[in-house]
Amino acid sequence: MRRKPLARFLALAGFAMALASCQMFTPPDVQESGFQPSSKPVTVDNVAANSKLAEMAKAQHPRILATYGGEYSDPKLERMVAKVVGSLTVVSANPSQTYRITILNSPNVNAFALPGGYLYITRGLLALANDSAELAAVIAHEMGHVTANHGLQRQQLEAEEGFATKVVSDVLGDSPTAKAALIRGKLRLAQFSRNQELEADGIGIKSIGEAGFDPFAAGRFLQSMSAYTDFRSISGATDASLDFLATHPNTPQRIDLAQRHARQFGAPGVGTRDRDAFLAGIDGLLYGDTPEEGYVRGETFLHPGLGVSFSVPDGFIIDNSAAAVTATGPGDIAIRFDGVSIDRNRSLTDYIRSGWVAGLDESSVRQETINGNEAATAHASAEGWQFGIAVIRAGGQVYRLLTAAPSASTSLDAAARSVSGSFRILSAAEKAALKPLHIRVVTVRPGQTMGSLAAQMVGVDRKLDLFRVLNAMSPGAAVSAGDKVKIITDR
Repeated sequence: MRRKPLARFLALAGFAMALASCQMFTPPDVQESGFQPSSKPVTVDNVAANSKLAEMAKAQHPRILATYGGEYSDPKLERMVAKVVGSLTVVSANPSQTYRITILNSPNVNAFALPGGYLYITRGLLALANDSAELAAVIAHEMGHVTANHGLQRQQLEAEEGFATKVVSDVLGDSPTAKAALIRGKLRLAQFSRNQELEADGIGIKSIGEAGFDPFAAGRFLQSMSAYTDFRSISGATDASLDFLATHPNTPQRIDLAQRHARQFGAPGVGTRDRDAFLAGIDGLLYGDTPEEGYVRGETFLHPGLGVSFSVPDGFIIDNSAAAVTATGPGDIAIRFDGVSIDRNRSLTDYIRSGWVAGLDESSVRQETINGNEAATAHASAEGWQFGIAVIRAGGQVYRLLTAAPSASTSLDAAARSVSGSFRILSAAEKAALKPLHIRVVTVRPGQTMGSLAAQMVGVDRKLDLFRVLNAMSPGAAVSAGDKVKIITDR
């Protein structure tokens, strides 16, 4: 297959952005004694004895936590989410079903469920929603998948373990980095079919309408999801397989059908949004990356714990994860940053030649110094792709910067040199100044505009565009004194 190495490179690096992907783990029926919102389980408890499916289910929860950064703990937020789930449980198609919801500490916009009542929602999705009705629409949609037994209907196309292990081993072998990438990879996540998504939409909207929520919230959140996808899109990226919407019902179709379902309950304005309670619940919510994984600030990645930083060229978008930091940009160029442990006495040129780089051009290996740090660089090529490799030793750790581009590209060298040349050690003052970002709910004062409110945001670029997306405002919209809106700040 043409360009196969980069496909593997992308799979390993986790480039695909799962935006509200309604992904679901396939195992099992698991019974809980009651609804337990965000109770920090390490494994799935109270399962049927001697059940193979139950054993599979027990294995999934810690893997979900490992994949999505663990559980996000905030009692105020948990109470708000639990109240919404409780309202839906009463009117669900299966009122005897009990639910446990876990808020995942991930900036990704996502929600999914396990048959048996395990619901997962990311803090990234909570940051994008704007009222309790929208949150209810997402949760009811996931309940709809469970109620309709979609996970049990679907057959796995390939054995996940064998496929994922092959993808990882093809690139990095059986290294710790490969294993970490595998843990954070697709695991047993698989997308639902288009018809299943639409069926879950219908079940979910019926549930929120019967629970007294605004049934039009589902369409509103789908629009916000589409706007966020557009905001995150990368100019020049052409690989449709990386686009969530490529394998799901297109958003205009889903919005149209969602509005048709909602009209069965009346005209727009019917039902409650419960916006104030929702905004109070998410006020102070962590936004973006955690300190443990480092921060993305525009086109720069900074890690206060490791004490290092690097930047990507203009037009690139950085995606930060526990396994690696990746970036994609124009011209199908991809970048991956991670760290490895090697013997202090081993030369970096020897490490590059040790066999982990496929298609290495031995004559290209060079020993260098990058911003005062010992380094080595090289080139490789394979099956339609060319690669720039840089390994840098800093603070006793070795870091790798891998850049990939199509063989015909003339931009690889410039991109690779730009990225590796930007690598540096942070000063103590720079590390101390780095703070996590949070969602803050503010009340609009007289004279304030979308522009002036967006200008208050820190740590993000394209501030006005992001302000509009987070607050579900069109370019022609305006704010009024007394309105409550979300901004992003490090305070």
